[in-house]
Amino acid sequence: MPETLTLIPGATPLSQLRRILREGCAARLDDRARPGIAAAAAHIAAAAAGSIPVYGVNTGFGKLASLKIAPQDTAKLQENLILSHCCGVGEPMPREVTRLMMALKLLSLGRGASGVRPEVVAMIEAMLAHDITPVVPDQGSVGASGDLAPLAHMTAAMIGHGEAVLQGKTLPAAEALRRCDLTPLTLGPKEGLALINGTQFSTAYALSGLFAAWDAACEALAISALSTDAIMGSTAPLEPEIHSLRGHPGQIEAAATMRSLLAGSQIRESHREGDTRVQDPYCIRCQPQVTGAAMDVLRMAARTLETEANAATDNPLVLSDGQIVSGGNFHAEPVGFAADMIAMAMAEIGAIAQRRVALMVDPTLSFDLPAFLTPKPGLNSGLMIAEVTTAALMSENKHLAHPTVIDSTPTSANQEDHVSMAAHGARRLRRMAKNLHVILGVEALCAAQGVEFRAPLKTSAPLQAAVKALRTEIPPLADDRYLAPDLARAAALVAASRLSAASGVALPSLAAFSV
Repeated sequence: MPETLTLIPGATPLSQLRRILREGCAARLDDRARPGIAAAAAHIAAAAAGSIPVYGVNTGFGKLASLKIAPQDTAKLQENLILSHCCGVGEPMPREVTRLMMALKLLSLGRGASGVRPEVVAMIEAMLAHDITPVVPDQGSVGASGDLAPLAHMTAAMIGHGEAVLQGKTLPAAEALRRCDLTPLTLGPKEGLALINGTQFSTAYALSGLFAAWDAACEALAISALSTDAIMGSTAPLEPEIHSLRGHPGQIEAAATMRSLLAGSQIRESHREGDTRVQDPYCIRCQPQVTGAAMDVLRMAARTLETEANAATDNPLVLSDGQIVSGGNFHAEPVGFAADMIAMAMAEIGAIAQRRVALMVDPTLSFDLPAFLTPKPGLNSGLMIAEVTTAALMSENKHLAHPTVIDSTPTSANQEDHVSMAAHGARRLRRMAKNLHVILGVEALCAAQGVEFRAPLKTSAPLQAAVKALRTEIPPLADDRYLAPDLARAAALVAASRLSAASGVALPSLAAFSV
């Protein structure tokens, strides 16, 4: 079984959520959360037995909220809710994102405001522990009234409907539960609504994108430092006072990291004096300003998502005084804004990286590097079309970065008349991250090739270590060869943060704050 993390509702840091996503950890709630869960469930049970209409407890849903449901039908009401809302389409969610979504639902229920019985929490915990992953289609949410369709598919597996993956095999959910000696859940009053009302689908995807974007930003610092040496660029723009005079934390950290990466470079020392070039192009000179700004934006998004991950986001909520009150915490506007911020940051990290690729392959700009970084230009095309590929992916990411949260459309007979579109805003981030990994991977190939052309001069020790990590997977380019596998391997190295890790230089941390 996977390692189990204990989550504290309202105080779970991003580091734990990252481990659930990246390491496959299971999750359970801290026992201190359980009395509050039980107390809220008792309030819901009392409301269900009473005659006063309470939304989602003894009424219909959405536009049907005015219809009263008899006490003996409340359980059927919840089951019907789940089955009718299983309207997702598209590809199944990645297993790791689905598991993170389930952990986020635990955190939301753990705030003690949703009114579910402890048995509901126990079922999610057990499914995570036994590695039972519901099959959840990834399209169909508009990011308001909760991520209804995807969360309905998650919940369906809990009650023995739909499909789930167990030990790598897709099974009917009821069978997957049976094999782990689990009995399908029978939903009580409001429990179906509590499970599908919420932002956990959007938030899980947004967190996945956030972690990928931050790792890419750190890789970009290492790779851009290598590119600086490849074109024999100046390190003068990295002087600390330049950045302290502006004051942005990300810019200051980015410059400091690049200084450490380039310290001791023979290539740099060889042209510190007498270089006829006064200034480098912006893609070299302004790397701290651009990637540093992206880091600041990512940290802002991280604060939003950490708060959201710890939030009670269903409706209605059981307040501390026992009132059951309808609100709008299911509206994913904060997640939508965060996803748009992450998307713009990734697009810009890729845009400036692509310009460095273009710089290095162009003999008129690369300070005496051979055309397209091949030792025999003309007979060989070298990295000519690899640069074109980066241009295509850069442009694609720019299109994908268009804000989604500004879009809206009325749904559910105009009851839900403004929605966040956070779901597809968050989903696109994984695609953007894959594109960005390729762009940075190609830049790494170009930069390593460029530095090797500067022999016998050597780059810094940290950057030599990064080149060595690259060369363990991809040999230098001499004569032309089938390049697609090289690009794929380079992208994989970037995705795994292998180059920045190999440098041994301390990198900026996303977890610079806590709830």
